[in-house]
Amino acid sequence: MADQTPVFQIQRMYLKDLSLEQPNSPKILLEQTQPQVDINLGVSAEPVTDGIFEVCVTATVTTKVGDKVLFLVEAKQAGIFEIRNLPQEQMQGIVGIVCPQMIYPYLRAIVSDVCTRAGFPPILLTEVNFQAMYEAQQAQAAEANGSGSRIITGAN
Repeated sequence: MADQTPVFQIQRMYLKDLSLEQPNSPKILLEQTQPQVDINLGVSAEPVTDGIFEVCVTATVTTKVGDKVLFLVEAKQAGIFEIRNLPQEQMQGIVGIVCPQMIYPYLRAIVSDVCTRAGFPPILLTEVNFQAMYEAQQAQAAEANGSGSRIITGAN
């Protein structure tokens, strides 16, 4: 009989994608108006192979002065996790809550660092309740599909 011991291991954390745009530089840099900051987060998960999952947390930070973009940062931090021998309902919670919680601190640091290196004050992403985010996504999926069970989806 095969070993049925539950397994949860981080295989790797990595920066999957990073983009910085300053479409209206240098002229907009002379503006003295306080910029507006809009932050969007997304979580996605995909199986890589049997028992191996890639989980990504994506942040899109758009900073505008009036109707012009000052800068736009898009960052996607990912992790590869080995998850085996768990019931499906626990598996979804681990992939949708636990894994993103482990990835998010790296994403926060990257966004802050890239803003600073671009010559702007750092954007400090606030803490996120991934359990509430997961539950909201599940409720939205259940409403859209008429059923309650689905692996995480989010903006990429």
